[in-house]
Amino acid sequence: MQKPAVYTVHYRLKNTVGEVVDTSEGGEPLHFLMGSDGVIQGIQEAVRERGPGDCLEVTIPPAMAYGEHDPELVRKVPRSAFEGIEDLRVGMKFQTNTGDEAKVVKVVGIDGNLVQVDANHPLAGLTLYFDLEIMAKREANEEEVEANRPLF
Repeated sequence: MQKPAVYTVHYRLKNTVGEVVDTSEGGEPLHFLMGSDGVIQGIQEAVRERGPGDCLEVTIPPAMAYGEHDPELVRKVPRSAFEGIEDLRVGMKFQTNTGDEAKVVKVVGIDGNLVQVDANHPLAGLTLYFDLEIMAKREANEEEVEANRPLF
């Protein structure tokens, strides 16, 4: 059985009008193991069967990125849940530790003693526009397959 590949990719994420909103250029490229959950499905599908030197323009729908915006993840909680936060403002982000995993919530509204928070990923519901350049591709080693991520 063939081992999955480890990809090294430089990326530029653009908004709907083509402005770059995030990039790896001038910094560390994205490293991921094909098939892992370390990078969105749309990027993995775009580079599959491609190799170093390939440059791609990719449009990734929400279903292959961070999913649709889920209204169930927008909730109102009592202001008392933010005990010790003197200057609570819309736009602030907090890490919660409810359940089995930590989540980041963003304050999207304040109405008296109720605070509306959104636990959706910031890019949920958005179509993403990427320029990708594959810098390297190699077979994963045993340790990487076991760890489900590249090891450097």
